[in-house]
Amino acid sequence: MKQFQFIYENQNQFHEELIKIRQWQKTHITFCTIFQIFSELLNQDILSAICQIIEKELPEALYAGCSTNGNIMDGCVETKIVVVCTMTEYPSTQIELVQFPLNARNAVAVVQKIIAMVEKRPWVKAIEMLVTIRGMSMTDFCEELGKLPEQIKVFGGGAFSSDMDNEACVFSKNGNYSTEAAVFLMMGGEDLHLTTMHLTGWKPLGKKFLVTRAEGSILYELDGKPAYDAYYKYLNIRNDEHFFSNTLEFPFFYEHNGLNILRAPIASNADGSLTMTSDIEENVVARIAYGDPWTILEHIRRSGHKIQEFQPDLIRVYSCAARRTFWGMDEVSKETQPFQSIAPTSGFYTSGEFLRTNGYVNQHNVTLVIAAVREGEPAFSESLEFKMHEEQFSGKVSMINRLATFIEAATEELEEANKKLEFMAVSDGLTQLYNRREIERRIKLKLRESTRHPEKPLCLIMLDIDDFKQVNDIYGHKEGDNVIIGLSSLLRKGIPEHNPDVAVGRWGGEEFMLLVPYPLEYAKKAAEHIRQDFESILFKSGVGHRTISVGVTRLIPGEDSDAFCIRVDKALYQAKETGKNRVVVL
Repeated sequence: MKQFQFIYENQNQFHEELIKIRQWQKTHITFCTIFQIFSELLNQDILSAICQIIEKELPEALYAGCSTNGNIMDGCVETKIVVVCTMTEYPSTQIELVQFPLNARNAVAVVQKIIAMVEKRPWVKAIEMLVTIRGMSMTDFCEELGKLPEQIKVFGGGAFSSDMDNEACVFSKNGNYSTEAAVFLMMGGEDLHLTTMHLTGWKPLGKKFLVTRAEGSILYELDGKPAYDAYYKYLNIRNDEHFFSNTLEFPFFYEHNGLNILRAPIASNADGSLTMTSDIEENVVARIAYGDPWTILEHIRRSGHKIQEFQPDLIRVYSCAARRTFWGMDEVSKETQPFQSIAPTSGFYTSGEFLRTNGYVNQHNVTLVIAAVREGEPAFSESLEFKMHEEQFSGKVSMINRLATFIEAATEELEEANKKLEFMAVSDGLTQLYNRREIERRIKLKLRESTRHPEKPLCLIMLDIDDFKQVNDIYGHKEGDNVIIGLSSLLRKGIPEHNPDVAVGRWGGEEFMLLVPYPLEYAKKAAEHIRQDFESILFKSGVGHRTISVGVTRLIPGEDSDAFCIRVDKALYQAKETGKNRVVVL
């Protein structure tokens, strides 16, 4: 592939650039030509003029473009309009361009059209996208794209408009200038090779939060509290005109489709909710992440060496607008310019980045998405080397990185200590089963659930070690404890791992209670198995074989926990009174 990158200054200058490209084509063998236009300037007249000149000078060429938050040319940020011309040099390489109107109502239908087109074009290996996404949930759009054949790569970016009075736009040879559209560039062929990756450089920090309420891109609650509270309490970030810039270094970090996804807040609302850059799910664990230049550049270095091994002809970069704000205009090229040492690097700063990973198409934020493209086999040029300047990467760990590592380690230790304390609060010290307070709480909880789902069965099993006082009196309390531990170990092994609703606790002394969400017949069989298994245990120090008596009952609709427990206690009493070492069902 051959690529030309240049700035659009005016129509005369642009006309001259196209003449140079046309002259180069006359002395070289090329097949497909495509222009990509990235513009921070939202001026439809200028963008239309660019397209018209391309149509006139190179009528066979394809073209597509969008509005941006800044452009990337030769790996560096550029505020002027950037034009990138790419020409294929292998006859097998194919490129096709389509544009469709896109909105919340037709997003799935649009993707279905793309899937149908791909089915008829077995040569397709990748789809590059330019999309307008302002105020639109892209969840269904991304999920539908995931239905494309697994081998097809998907990457791209959301058009951007920094002017709130105007909307971001896309345009192409296949469609007009539009504020509600998506451009899809299908590419492939046996000699075309692509590799993609994403990197953030942001790392999770400190406390875990559960997203308890969210709708689309609005994050309402974390741990049942207004989402804004997390930023104020832990970072002292106030809800003022500086909120957006102050939170850029601290987006939320959570797992989605097996990946670590970032979501940045762009506004804090009056009700304490946060408007995020993209959709966020409920019932996921999120953590505040931090951005550190050293960590980011370390990620860039590792990624750069991987792409160097691929030996690309060109590199396309889609970088979040938040990264440009994070670095600042003078520093942002530090993370993109090094790729220019491998191959011509271009792209733009987006309102959202898209990448397919492990079959899923994800919408990213605060992320750098990279697509490297090559025709033919790698050349393995010894002169091609990924380079980062010493002032870009010193090799020394920054202070914020050290502090964050310390906080992370301290947080993990604290969480582990809290887990132990929580376990101690609900467990019996000798048996490590639930204590009576906890098993009573769980019985009451299941009874409340049963009022909503009366069709679901619920049973109690109560056990008591027969003649346990004799064990203590004859063999001592230590051996008595060993018998209790033996029974508790048997009960713990019998808990079905696939059903967390089963609960086992020490009711008191040598008595145990099992809560089982199964029919009465199942509970009866389980109780009999426990009785037989316990009787087969041979305890040392002369204690020998011991037995248990067991009571079983099922919940009667409408009864409370006290009545439920009294009935199972009566069943156990009958088992004792009728000879012990038996199961009685009431």
